[in-house]
Amino acid sequence: MLTGLAHFAICVPDVEAATRWYTDVLGLHVLSPPYRMEGDQIERDMGELVPSPVVVTAAIVGFAPDDRVLELIEYPAADIASNADVGPSVTRVGITHVGMVCDDIGATRAELKTTWCHDPWGTVIILLEKSRPSRPYWGQLLP
Repeated sequence: MLTGLAHFAICVPDVEAATRWYTDVLGLHVLSPPYRMEGDQIERDMGELVPSPVVVTAAIVGFAPDDRVLELIEYPAADIASNADVGPSVTRVGITHVGMVCDDIGATRAELKTTWCHDPWGTVIILLEKSRPSRPYWGQLLP
């Protein structure tokens, strides 16, 4: 039985650069530094999703060592498509953005100069402030 969400994965062309961007620009912490997976086990696990040979380089970043993290993932042996030529968009089918909670939207907006941004690879990030900390972000406007 499913009991919750664990992570979201963002495919990037360079996991080392992406790890630096998410930590330096957004302040996430490296929970698991970049590591490489290849061989029979990953080939069996992901062979239907990624062309052979399956090689995965990934890092886990987040704000706390819990199950709500971003997995930055690179497939160095695969020919991956880039969003660079089409730019960021929230109107394409599929996951459209990552929402991140901040404690002071005014200060965060001043620091980042926006309430939304995108990483260098086109993933849209929207900043949210919880005025009612005891409620989940989606329940902030409920009576």
